[in-house]
Amino acid sequence: MKWYPILLLVLFAGCAGSGQENSPFAEILAKPPYSSITDSIRKEPARDELYFRRAVLLNRNNLPEPALADFRKAWSLNKEETYAIGIGNALLEKQPDSASVFLQKAIQELPQSIFLHILLARSYDARQMTDKAIAVCDEILHKDSNQVNTLVLKSELLEKKNDIPGMIAALKKAYQLVPGNVQLGNKLMYQYAETKNPAALALADSMIRRDSQDLHADPFYVKGLYYSNINDKTNAVRLFDQTIQRDHRYLNAYIEKGKILLDQKKTAEALKTFQLANTVNPAFADAWYWIGQCQEILGQKQEAKLSYEKAYSLDKTFTEAKEAAGKIK
Repeated sequence: MKWYPILLLVLFAGCAGSGQENSPFAEILAKPPYSSITDSIRKEPARDELYFRRAVLLNRNNLPEPALADFRKAWSLNKEETYAIGIGNALLEKQPDSASVFLQKAIQELPQSIFLHILLARSYDARQMTDKAIAVCDEILHKDSNQVNTLVLKSELLEKKNDIPGMIAALKKAYQLVPGNVQLGNKLMYQYAETKNPAALALADSMIRRDSQDLHADPFYVKGLYYSNINDKTNAVRLFDQTIQRDHRYLNAYIEKGKILLDQKKTAEALKTFQLANTVNPAFADAWYWIGQCQEILGQKQEAKLSYEKAYSLDKTFTEAKEAAGKIK
């Protein structure tokens, strides 16, 4: 009869070791594609990398809650940076408060981790604690002034504070470190154009020269914005036309060109331009709004009202279109 308590002890040890049977996600974890890793965990419950592998798979399949549980288990077994990053990312979207608390503790374990510091800054940003987020970025940059991801994040945070010179300075340094990054280049030259800085033209021209396959229309568009902002309408229209020639789907180029034509009292020509944008994408709310503006000027009141209503139906945040429709009786 002695075998009975021994068998119980073995069974209990197996359950306690794996913890899967008591998991609220046990049913999911017992099915493919997780079942093979779950079986391995049952046999070797102290292997942290198994929990991490399963967490990554769960996360990839859009199962964040069991993924978080596995990331936490892996971290409890071994203080690896990748495990902490997994937890931080999992918490960031829906539980930024919890993300901040966890990341502060994780940084105590791994004080040299730049990625954990960046996640901490993002958690503060998610909580609308912009100054604290910037302080974390400055802490990173004090140790490594060339940390590109941190410079980009700091530029985003400074934009939220409407510190445009600071934002541009951070973007400029980031782009100098990775001059091949098209997204960064676009953002920087756009900010130059918005602040009427002629550096927009030089940067756009350099990006055009690098674009040996003629893939990108953004530099032409940004040059058009710069000329529009300094009231050189002739060059602005020319550049917007070049933008459209490079990419006929570049809807904002039609809108900016049409707005200039409207300012120049060329209403019929402006209307054709907005209608072209509408032809490219009938679901583009801005085109319907500006079509309505032209129709209203041309005395086509009911047509204008329908165009405004169409714009608002496509974009419920477009209150300007709704108000414009309401003014037409």
